[in-house]
Amino acid sequence: MARFHPLTVAAVDRITDDSVALTFAVPAELREDYRHAAGQHLALRRTVDGTEIRRTYSICSPAPAPDGEAPRTLRVGVRLVDGGAFSTYALKEIAVGDKVEVMVPAGRFTLEPSAGLYAAVVGGSGITPVLSIVSTLLAREPDASFCLIRSDRTSASTMFLEEVADLKDRYPQRFQLVTVLSREEQQAGLPSGRLDQERLTGLLPALLPVERVAGWFLCGPLGLVEGAERALRGLGVSRSRIHEEIFHVDATPVAPSAIPAPAHSTVTARLDGRGGTWPVQDGESLLDAVLRNRPDAPYACKGGVCGTCRAFLVSGEVRMDRNFALEPEETEAGYVLACQSHPATEKVELDFDR
Repeated sequence: MARFHPLTVAAVDRITDDSVALTFAVPAELREDYRHAAGQHLALRRTVDGTEIRRTYSICSPAPAPDGEAPRTLRVGVRLVDGGAFSTYALKEIAVGDKVEVMVPAGRFTLEPSAGLYAAVVGGSGITPVLSIVSTLLAREPDASFCLIRSDRTSASTMFLEEVADLKDRYPQRFQLVTVLSREEQQAGLPSGRLDQERLTGLLPALLPVERVAGWFLCGPLGLVEGAERALRGLGVSRSRIHEEIFHVDATPVAPSAIPAPAHSTVTARLDGRGGTWPVQDGESLLDAVLRNRPDAPYACKGGVCGTCRAFLVSGEVRMDRNFALEPEETEAGYVLACQSHPATEKVELDFDR
């Protein structure tokens, strides 16, 4: 369910000229609700001129142990997006003491700490969930190590520079850090330039034993993630060991579907143990049809990126416009993104509880 609670802003830290870290205080009675896995995100919402705005931001703070105390605070990183309705508000208006509507944690770009070698390729604000993954893994699993390859425009634009440096100081034998700047030369390290497929294909085997990495975590802009995945597949890495989270997907036009839409259709949805059946209006997504009748249906970005609206397709057929959130094994198992799904049969049944 899309359960939101008003949380108090405990700190606002400017980390670059165009990004901040927001820390929320979690009251004692809600701490179990905000227990999270490393790599999960929060949806924040506000209403402007009667229009609700939701945006997702990854938690950068370490995750609590399963048998440990639930978090007293949560920290997320927010980078300014040109024309961004929420990011502009976060950087220019939010102050300590303000209340912000925060949804309970969600997302499956996660790692349960276990022994082994892990690696990540991140770009820009893609460092945010990986910072939580790395710090949680190294603190809780002494037989784990991590290689982080990060790409940023310049050193001044690099988010969480100090936090990553602290991890390197704390775990010098188990944490390998490789930094590439696309618009600035470094005094030491790799030459500047973009981390594309060709460069990563040559770089990754020189940095670490690719075949021994138990899990690869790719996070950042679409081009970086797609290039990194192609490089890894070309190096023989199975798709099951690659985990992806996309940031900053352009609103590209959706190609017309070859699947004809039914003249009339209904959606049956089960949510928090309760179900209902409603008509789907011409052209609207299944999520929008459900939201007209169940405003508590989970969603955040409505762009096929965050995966908050994931639902199991019980019966019927759908066509998805875009999918940047579900892993191949999830779609093969029958999961869809409700925000991107349109009915391809007269009756469609979804289960948000699975």
